[in-house]
Amino acid sequence: MNKQKILVVDDDENIAELISLYLMKEMFTAVTASDGDEALALFDSFQPDLVILDLMLPGRDGYEVCREIRHRKDTPIIMLSAKGETFDKVLGLELGADDYMIKPFDSKELVARVKAVLRRYQKSRQKAPEAEPDLKSVSYQDLTVSLSNYSVVYNGRQIDMPPKELELLYFLASQPNQVFTREQLLDHIWGYEYVGDTRTVDVHIKRLREKIKNEHNWSIGTVWGIGYRFEVKNQT
Repeated sequence: MNKQKILVVDDDENIAELISLYLMKEMFTAVTASDGDEALALFDSFQPDLVILDLMLPGRDGYEVCREIRHRKDTPIIMLSAKGETFDKVLGLELGADDYMIKPFDSKELVARVKAVLRRYQKSRQKAPEAEPDLKSVSYQDLTVSLSNYSVVYNGRQIDMPPKELELLYFLASQPNQVFTREQLLDHIWGYEYVGDTRTVDVHIKRLREKIKNEHNWSIGTVWGIGYRFEVKNQT
């Protein structure tokens, strides 16, 4: 069985080396990069299964590297940062990171998060061949969401969405007017083993609302203090 490959990006060589040692003890293959340009070059040549990405890098920072990786592939990304402010976490998640850890961190927890993120990613990839093409689709006025080919058509044009955004939209739209808590949405979309916080759901809802504007007949609604629902006023 081939070992899963992890790219560790941190300009502190001691931290990068420590993370690599812990990963190799867990039977991963790990390589390190110390700046953004080296990280992107290694991403293309090494083809990692997951990227551990520090935010504060010389040259291109972690946000820019994350954005560039997302333009190329949907490889999972765990961001590391000494910054603990909510803004930094939200920005990292908005750019496509799958998880976010604050320095200093426990190495065992980081390894546990790596394993959890990889399991979620692999499960989401395995779901696609099992999808029923004619059933995994939901349509409303000016909106069609399909899980069979992971597509969203809004107002007659295709909308690009990362897999988790699309899965969240489909899950809500396929059960109109039903209220789901953030914890329920985490369980259904990200899986029971997800170790992040419920803010992940808020970030993805915000991104959906930026791409899919509310219509007269439907909207992505907030139920204050509880969670979210796909509100349908006049089903046709």
